[in-house]
Amino acid sequence: MEDCKFSIIIPVKNEGRQNVQMTIDSMLKTNPGIPFEIVVVDDNSDDGCCNFLRAKEKGYEKIVLIESPGLGAAGARNLGAGSSRGEIVVFCDAHVTVPSHWLEAFSAGFSLVTVDGISPAIASMTEPAAVGYGQTWNGRLECKWLSEAPSGLAQVPLLPGGCMAFRKKAFHHVGGFDRGFLVWGREDEEISFKMWLFGHQLYIDPSVKVLHLFRPAHPYTVTMTHVHYNFLRMACSHLGEGQLARAFALIKDQPGFENILSSVCLSNVWEQRRDYIERRSKSDGWFMRRFGINF
Repeated sequence: MEDCKFSIIIPVKNEGRQNVQMTIDSMLKTNPGIPFEIVVVDDNSDDGCCNFLRAKEKGYEKIVLIESPGLGAAGARNLGAGSSRGEIVVFCDAHVTVPSHWLEAFSAGFSLVTVDGISPAIASMTEPAAVGYGQTWNGRLECKWLSEAPSGLAQVPLLPGGCMAFRKKAFHHVGGFDRGFLVWGREDEEISFKMWLFGHQLYIDPSVKVLHLFRPAHPYTVTMTHVHYNFLRMACSHLGEGQLARAFALIKDQPGFENILSSVCLSNVWEQRRDYIERRSKSDGWFMRRFGINF
């Protein structure tokens, strides 16, 4: 079996063939001279968007296709990572295009021992001048794009999920994406937060710009219950007592809060919290101070 440095993992849910094929074609035509594989996880789509991969149509014979039963965004990514061969796992949405030099740039970044995660600049496919250079939280732990371009590789608090790459060793060290998350929401923020707490460093590479199709509708059936559940699970897993109380206060007036909190508390979150706090090398307070997050 040939060597493989990068495993590009693309979770798919009712994307339509056009988006999936656009994303894969963009990656295949880069021909970087660096060994890579593409792993597509079809998370129980019902629109036939991956049928051309099942049929092994010409040009797509080497694409690895995995079928999953509707695991949600975090679960589908973990499944893809578990079947990957590369030393670096790159998680990409199924509606992006990449520049020709992207893997070479990522390879140069990961040659630095301090780098455990990298994201490119991400721009809107319909408005390419609208570019984000990583993400952060505001004082309400709402995710916000960073709009100022750094001069080179630069540390950022949160990597955007449209395209994020991790050393596989670091990915496994933190346990991957939270396995208790529901459907969709906060999974990219949680793993970025967790990476920093476990002593790993995340960077943005502004020399790479990925174009992302920001769609008007979500392919998963997502409710605010899912999003709030994932937020509370993240908070209970990582935040100190005072900050945890503030996190609860942020959404306590949302419909169904008590039921959502009860569901989180009855999950394995407290065992996970003990494990994380025992193994991490940084505190949540350190993270907030390091990145100027006034929470």
